[in-house]
Amino acid sequence: MSQRSQLLKGILEGCILSIISQEPTYGYELSIKLQNFGLDDVSEGSIYPILLRLQREEQIIGEMRKSDTGPKRKYYQLTDLGKESLNEFMKQWELLKIPVDKILDNRG
Repeated sequence: MSQRSQLLKGILEGCILSIISQEPTYGYELSIKLQNFGLDDVSEGSIYPILLRLQREEQIIGEMRKSDTGPKRKYYQLTDLGKESLNEFMKQWELLKIPVDKILDNRG
C-alpha cells in the first residue's frame, strides 16, 4: 500500500462525512465529488464499506430515491451522531494538521 493510500485511509471517513453534511449524496456521486476535490485515487470499492459501517453505527441514514436517469439510488445524510463525529474529526484534524504543518515547514 502506498504512503498516500495509508494516509488517506485514516482521513477518508471524515471527508465522506463532510461531503454528506453539505447535502444528501449517493455513493457514486460521493466518488465523483472526492475526485473533484483531487482524491481521484479513491475507488468506489473503498467508499461503500465506509458507508455501510457509518450506517451500521447510525452516523448516516440511507433513503432510496427515484432517479431521473436510471434505477433508484440510496441517498445518505448525517444523523445527529454523524454531525457529532464530523465535528470531532474536524477538531482532531486541526490538532494534527497544525503541528505537522509546522514540522514540515521547519525542514530547512
